[in-house]
Amino acid sequence: MAWKMRTTVCFFYLAAGFCRTVLGVPEVGGELPSIKVFEGTPENAIDLKELFGMKRGILFGVPGAFTPGCSKTHLPSYLAEYKHLKAAGVEVIACVAVNDPYVMAGWGEASRAGGKIRMLADPHAELTRALGLQVDAPPLGPGVRSKRYSLIVDKGKIVTVNLEPDGFGLTNSLAGPALFDALGYTGHIKDEL
Repeated sequence: MAWKMRTTVCFFYLAAGFCRTVLGVPEVGGELPSIKVFEGTPENAIDLKELFGMKRGILFGVPGAFTPGCSKTHLPSYLAEYKHLKAAGVEVIACVAVNDPYVMAGWGEASRAGGKIRMLADPHAELTRALGLQVDAPPLGPGVRSKRYSLIVDKGKIVTVNLEPDGFGLTNSLAGPALFDALGYTGHIKDEL
């Protein structure tokens, strides 16, 4: 109920540009929003809530495709830990950025993410704004970008929010200890011993 109320407030204030102030951070226990994102082409619209459905999944957001931190650290952390994430019961892993679908598809192909991570485009920042995770990032060009984050979603509900404190860092939103702790999975530790 809280997510629905906050989402309604967000869309009411979105036209006035106040969404970030109203939302701030996605609420644990809130529902994943039913918003269209795109995969591969502008014709392939996917409802995010339907994509995750009744599954356990991870949605992670990045400031931009092909940017250094996203390409060298963030996305590779999920690719490197893919088998452990699957072993932890994760059924869907999706990366989203405020980019066009062709750029996200190209980045996924260049990163060899196919079949592992869904590369989703939020070209008008509708999802990013609904989650309250938009930020201006002048070094990446004009317009809104996404803060760096990861969400654990279970049966359509947000159960964990890992937001980088400055919106751009590479600490708690990676596929690392904080994420595996939240998933209750220790199999990756056994592999390292």
